[in-house]
Amino acid sequence: MARDSYPNEFIALLSGKKDLIEELIFLPFMAGESSAIIHLDMLPLGMRVHGTVHSHPSPCCEPSEEDFFLFTRYGKYHLIVCYPFGPKDWKCYNHRGEEVELEVV
Repeated sequence: MARDSYPNEFIALLSGKKDLIEELIFLPFMAGESSAIIHLDMLPLGMRVHGTVHSHPSPCCEPSEEDFFLFTRYGKYHLIVCYPFGPKDWKCYNHRGEEVELEVV
């Protein structure tokens, strides 16, 4: 999805059961080269949100000030996928913006 949206960002929500992320929730969003805004008011009632995933069209996976604000609002895990969008071009952060390990199974 990040590669398909390039050079714009993309954003989605992470969902699943307990601490297992099993799916992405795609809601309508607006995106440009430096930001993505998701329409959270369209989230179905009762959906369990574990966090967010969004892309950076640069090789930097570090969160921006806007990212820190988003992290505090929704969930425990926040993934940033960065250019060139390879298997190791991502980082996971907690709601405080601290980098955390996320096991991929």
